[in-house]
Amino acid sequence: MQLGLIGYYSDFVVYPLVIALLGVAGLIEAGEESAPEWIGTVLLCLGLWTLIEYVLHRFVLHHIPWIKDLHDRHHVEERSPVGTPTWLSLGVHALIGLAVWLVFGFAAASAVSCGLMLGYLWYISVHHMIHHWHPSHPSYLYTLKRRHAVHHHVDDTANFGVTSIVWDRVFGTARL
Repeated sequence: MQLGLIGYYSDFVVYPLVIALLGVAGLIEAGEESAPEWIGTVLLCLGLWTLIEYVLHRFVLHHIPWIKDLHDRHHVEERSPVGTPTWLSLGVHALIGLAVWLVFGFAAASAVSCGLMLGYLWYISVHHMIHHWHPSHPSYLYTLKRRHAVHHHVDDTANFGVTSIVWDRVFGTARL
């Protein structure tokens, strides 16, 4: 949805703070012996985020009627502050974290939440950079920008992964 500049940039302040606080609390709760397992869970969920990002972009942003209209606007007005409000994205993360907490405890919930939120923060950061920065050739960011430009201007049925090409290759939607 259309956001003001404070709303658009608030994710870049709120998410690092929440991740840091949750990470410290989660590691304290996990304890020294379980810290490697906690970190492994964070990394696993960070990787899982790339699949979630792909699925959301491909099936939600391009097919759910009201959301599709907002996303189509982003395809036309690439530099406008369009996105998910922080309260909404953080609320979804909180619900996931709460569900994991109720079943597996706080340490596991904090690890899952940190991993997914790190993935989300990486996604919004990369998405912002590929629309607003001019990366050098042939950097990682340039490659992502080129792939995303193909998605926006050539074929909106391809290149749904913003931070990675992995799932586009797996599901046959990669176009270079």
